[in-house]
Formats: sequence, C-alpha cells, structure tokens
Amino acid sequence: MVQEGQPIAQEGQQFAAPSFSPRPQQMMGFMDALTTVYRNKYVTFSGRASRSEYWWGYLGYVVVATVLQIVGLIGAIALMDVNESLAGLAILLPYLAVLGMIIPSIAVSVRRLHDTGKSGWMLLIILIPCIGIILWLVWMIEDGQAHDNAYGSVPTNTLE
Repeated sequence: MVQEGQPIAQEGQQFAAPSFSPRPQQMMGFMDALTTVYRNKYVTFSGRASRSEYWWGYLGYVVVATVLQIVGLIGAIALMDVNESLAGLAILLPYLAVLGMIIPSIAVSVRRLHDTGKSGWMLLIILIPCIGIILWLVWMIEDGQAHDNAYGSVPTNTLE
C-alpha cells in the first residue's frame, strides 16, 4: 500500500527513488509572498507552498486585518456624532475585507500541508481543542519534503 505523498514504484522495481530537487536556497520575500498568496494563487488549493510563503502570507493577513480593524474603529468613533448608520458601516467594512482574505489564507495553508506530504483535509485538525492547534503549528513549521511528492514539485520561492 502506497502512503500519501510517497513515490510510486515503477513496474519491475521494488522501490522507487524519489525525484530529488533541492529545497530553495533563499526564502521568499514579504512582498513576493503577498503577491503569490493574494493575487497569483488566490484560490489555488493545488500545489505546494514553502514555509516562507506561508508565514509571510500569514503575517500579511494579520497586519492588514489589524490595520483595517483599527481604521474602522477610529472611523466609527469619528462618525458617531455625525451619523450612527455611517459609524456602523465604518465598523462593518473592515470585516468584509478580512472575509475576502480568508479563502487565500486557507488555500496557502492547504498548499503548505501539501509541501509536507499531507492532505489538505488535515487542516481540519484545528477543530480538535488543544492537540489540534499544536499539531497544526508543528506541521506549518516543519520543513517540506525535499523531493517531488504527490502534490507537485518542490516550491521554487519565485513569483510565477
């Protein structure tokens, strides 16, 4: 039985050597990662994502979401005296923008799991209290497989 992410043996071979492709020597930069996650691969759940692409994308999500929430709150406070419905809209708009960033964040998480040789469905482990978060964190931190796996070739850390 072939395990997920493992190379398949050719006919007549007992074991197949994985197609080796060295891990990228340089990590993906912050802006390259944001461009890849939020523009080039907005809803791409297939393929693989390196650690740097994942963590820079995650940092970008947290920074943008925090800034939007602060701006929305300040805007709501400033508009409270003018019009309460405009103040409510100022609170609501940042949430809509953050909602638009959830799908690419899930997509890059699935691609990161693919890089470690795991199915994207393993992301659901987050729903298990305590243990799920710990396992998810370990999987996101661990180095990806240094060879081609069932989900694609080794990420190049360059813009596509």
